[in-house]
Formats: sequence, structure tokens, C-alpha cells
Amino acid sequence: MAILLPETTQTSADTLTPRQIVAELDKYVIGQHAAKRAVAIALRNRMRRQKLTPELAEEIAPKNILMIGPTGVGKTEIARRLARLAQSPFLKVEASKFTEVGYVGRDVESMVRDLVELGVDMVREERLAEVRAKAAQNAEDRLLDILLPPSPPAIVDDRDHPGRVPPTPAQAEEKANRTREHFREQLREGRLDGRTVEIDVHTKSFPSFEIIAGSSVEEVDINLKDMLPGLFQGKSKRRKVKVPEALEYLRQEEEQKLIDMDSVARAAVERVEQAGIIFVDEIDKIAGREGAHGPEVSREGVQRDILPIVEGTTVNTKYGMVRTDHILFIAAGAFHVAKPSDLIPELQGRFPIRVELEPLGRDEFVRILTEPKSALVKQYMALMETEGISLTFTDGAIHRIADFATQVNERTENIGARRLATVMEKLLDEISFEGPDLENKIVTIDDAYVTRMLADIVKNEDLTRYIL
Repeated sequence: MAILLPETTQTSADTLTPRQIVAELDKYVIGQHAAKRAVAIALRNRMRRQKLTPELAEEIAPKNILMIGPTGVGKTEIARRLARLAQSPFLKVEASKFTEVGYVGRDVESMVRDLVELGVDMVREERLAEVRAKAAQNAEDRLLDILLPPSPPAIVDDRDHPGRVPPTPAQAEEKANRTREHFREQLREGRLDGRTVEIDVHTKSFPSFEIIAGSSVEEVDINLKDMLPGLFQGKSKRRKVKVPEALEYLRQEEEQKLIDMDSVARAAVERVEQAGIIFVDEIDKIAGREGAHGPEVSREGVQRDILPIVEGTTVNTKYGMVRTDHILFIAAGAFHVAKPSDLIPELQGRFPIRVELEPLGRDEFVRILTEPKSALVKQYMALMETEGISLTFTDGAIHRIADFATQVNERTENIGARRLATVMEKLLDEISFEGPDLENKIVTIDDAYVTRMLADIVKNEDLTRYIL
């Protein structure tokens, strides 16, 4: 099954080899080759599975991945870019937000429900793109009907106009069509934008009560719209709006008419089951240490609740039952205190691929600042360009920024590449504030400027802890 990729490449996903997938990831994430290899193989295996017979494909489970590495080294970014590459429903959740069944908090099944919602949105957007032209045409016709209501047939009195031949129905229709097409041209050229029309607008109504379940609102699968259809229909009222607003409202209304939401829901559930990716971050925070008591018991309870989702179970959602057998799970954690072996053995076995991500140093910081398609330096240059400021960075300045970020990471907490964002904000604080009022719109950041703005703060360890 060919899956279209976003703007990064024109190749369909099922033709990408693992080497090409890594090359695509290299455009956004620096280093971490082992992690990229692992996710590239996982994605390629999915494509291979789709080409098998249904009986054999059903037996092949995804090889879930456990990423181990400190914060700010690219764990989340690798998973996010992989999902965009494959055009798969992708959800990032924090393992520490979930609680054991029976406790106040989010139950683990909510991650599957959220993923299905994302899948529905994704499929609906694709269907909208298919019907957008048809919906725009229908909306235009409806608006022209409002602007040009059908005129009653003209009654000609022969006594007032002796000898005059009344127009035939065909002639009258031709004249009406010419007038309509003339108005259509004016509408498309924007010459009718100042006119006001009256349209029927449906207002949404919501009930003034809440439903509180025993443990989680998400567990209540009551479709009130089916039980009480009149309660949620809303009211229709006449509103006077400008032509552009009326056209937009009618277009949206026509789009909803042209889309079969039952078909969207079925396609979304199928896509989630076969191509969904769930990224479980901070999984080390629910790893209990040996001999621990008290709160750690609840952590192990969360692991026991997550286990069936990862193993493969059926979750009830408002779009139907969703099987999680073939959803790819990518878990990540720093594991500073706990170790992967502190997870319960059953959960460890469900993450057969383990990848250790390496801490980032000065050389990686230099590449992060300049190489990715959305590198930090390019972002700030684009932001300043909106003010008419031509901002440039010398090579010496970029190396100096990387030096300062590395020093601060070594002296305080190592937060990886996230430190670069903090350093860049402090570095460009003055230019960002004074930018609109600058007379000289050409600004060059060199190593001397970087040293002047950051050296004192980096030297003072107390200031570093609070400012950088």
C-alpha cells in the first residue's frame, strides 16, 4: 500500500529503503545513527508486512523500540519525523501522567483513544482535500441562488404593448443564465465582497449537565447524540453576513455534506491499527527500583496496565473497537536512576530493540545550529527578516555559541541541544528588542559579539544556573 509522503520527498514511503529513511531523518536530526537505523528498519518491516498474505501478516508483530539516552539528544524528534515520513497517526504521551486503575488520573487506554482521534482528523483532512473543489462549486451556486433568487415569469399585457412577442421560456432561461454567470464572475473577482446577504446559520447547543464516571470520564462510552438526537441538533437562525464570510460558511457546510463520516471512521481505525505509532516518553519514571516500597507500587501498577496495550488488546472507542496488536510503540527514557532491567520482565520483553543515544558535544552543537532544514540559526534569521533586518552569523560565532552551550551543560545539568535555544535567546535578546527601531538593518553576529553577550554569564556559575 503506497503512502504519500509530505513535502520532504516526492517518493512514496513503500519505496524508501532503510538507508533512504536514515537520509531523510538526517535532514532534521544530527547524529544518533544507531537510533535512526533501528526506526528505519522498523518502518521498512511495516512496509514488508503489508505485502504479505493476510494470514501471515497477522502473525507478524511490530518490533517495539526502547530508546535510552539523556534529555535533549533527539529521542522525541526521531520518532516524530519518522511518523511524518510514513504519514502515520502519531501520538506522544508521558508515561508519568498515567495512573493505576482505581486511582485518580488518566487510564492507559486513553492513549489509544487519542490516537484514533488523530487518525480520524488525518483521514478527514485527506477527504476534505478530495472534495474541496466540488464543495466550493456547490457553495458558489448556493450563494448565487441567494444573490439572484429565481424571478417569477413575466406577464406581458398585450393591450399596453400591441405587437410585442413575449419571450419564450428558453429565452428567459438564457437571459437568467447570462445574468448568473455575470454575477459569478463578479463574485470570483471580489467585486461583491462588500455586499451583505442573509443565510441560515446552525448554532451548536450543549447540554447543561456533566457525566461523572466512577474512575474516568473516558470509560463512559455513552453516545448521547444517538440517545437524545434532539438535544444536540442546535438551532438554525438567520444572520446577515458579508459575502466572503457567507461563502466560507457555505463551503464548510458543503464539505461536511460530501464527506461520509462513517467511512472516515472505518478508514481511520484501519490506519491506526496497521500504521499507528505511539511514543511513550519518560518510561523510566514508572520503573520501580528493587526493594522500593510505598509510591513505587503504583509505578509498577502503571506498568502492568500499559503491558496489555503493548502486548495487543482491544480498546473500546467511540469509533468502534480498536486492536493494538500492530501499533508500533517507541518508548524512551533517560534512565539516570532506574535501569531498563527495573521494568517488569513482561514489559521488557515487549521492547526487543534497545538503542542507546549518545550525549551531544561541541561538534554536534555546531552541526545542529547550521545543518538541519529548520536549524536554529535559520529560524532566527527568518524571524529577523520579517523586521527587514538582514541577520548573519560568522563561523566563529557559531563555534563560540557551541562552546558556551557545552560549558554550561558540563557545569550544570546536561539538557543536551535544548541548551542551544536558551543560549540563542540570551544572545539575541538585545537585537530582538531593538530590532524594529534599528537604523542599520544589516547585523552580523561574530565571535566578539557572542563573547560580549555571554562570557560574563557563563563565567559566573550562579548566574548560569538561573539565566542559561
